[in-house]
Amino acid sequence: MQTLTCPVKATNWRQAFINNREKTLTQIYAETYPMVLHYVKQHNGTPEDAQDLLQEAIILFYEKVVLNKLTLTASVSTYLMSICKNKWRQELDKRRRQHQLPNEAAPRWEEPATEPENPTVILLSFVNQLGKKCQDILIAFYYLGEAMPRIAAQHQYRNVHTATVQKFKCLERLRKSLAAFTINDFR
Repeated sequence: MQTLTCPVKATNWRQAFINNREKTLTQIYAETYPMVLHYVKQHNGTPEDAQDLLQEAIILFYEKVVLNKLTLTASVSTYLMSICKNKWRQELDKRRRQHQLPNEAAPRWEEPATEPENPTVILLSFVNQLGKKCQDILIAFYYLGEAMPRIAAQHQYRNVHTATVQKFKCLERLRKSLAAFTINDFR
């Protein structure tokens, strides 16, 4: 099997899809599937789960390439693996929530007997538990609307991708802490 070389610009992949879409997709799948399978099996998944994940990731990759909305800074397999890991974590969280028995559910927030707090205050109390760096990143991005390149520079990250990964990790921590709540708790 020939190893794929990663063109830096998505337009090169676009040309590869134009020239021979089936061969290009087959090579991408063959190179990436063993890594995805290994990861999914290590995290309680099946080969069918790995196939589904990779197919979804390749579709996303293909669509972005065709629409010229992607510039790769890593290999295609690395890019696809990151998509698959994120999707698999989401799937495991979803399965965990579906299989939780009512008596095993996380404790629910009780309605206060007095006037309810402002939903923003409630949310900020959870953000405050994340730590200073996570607070700064999430508030800068979601509340102040700052661009990731600026956030990366402010926090002295090597590049925007590193800052984006950190933002994602902070957001996941926040989501996990809010998992027991529903939208009605914040109205």
